[in-house]
Amino acid sequence: MSDLLETIPYARFLGLTSTATGDELTVTMPFADRLIGNPLLPALHGGSTAALLELTAVAQVARLYPRLRLPRPINVTVAYLRSGKPLDVQARARISKAGRRVAHVEARAWQENEDQPIATLAAHFLIAEHDF
Repeated sequence: MSDLLETIPYARFLGLTSTATGDELTVTMPFADRLIGNPLLPALHGGSTAALLELTAVAQVARLYPRLRLPRPINVTVAYLRSGKPLDVQARARISKAGRRVAHVEARAWQENEDQPIATLAAHFLIAEHDF
C-alpha cells in the first residue's frame, strides 16, 4: 500500500508510509518541522492532519475495493479533538458501510495513545467502477 501513497504527490510531501496487518492498514506521518502550524505551542497544522486522515481513508478503500482509479471523495468531515504535538502521527481507517456505489469511512489519527485521537474523519467515497 505504500506504493499507492508514493504515487500521490502530497502523500510523498508528508512522508506517509503504511503497514498492513490483515485487512487493517496503519499510515504514519513522520514529524517534520514543515508540518508545524502554530510555532508558539508548537502544534501540527490542521491541514496536514486532515490530509493524513483523508489519504488513510483513500488507501483503505483502494485496498479493499481495487479499481483503476483512486476512490473519489464525495464528502469529508474532520473533527479536531486536541492539538497535535511535534511527534509522529498514526492513522487507521475503517469502512463502516459499503454499498454498490458508495462507501462510508471513519478514520482516526493519534500520537502517543490510540485511545486519545487528535482528530477523526467521517467521509463518503465513490467506489463504483463508473463515475456517475
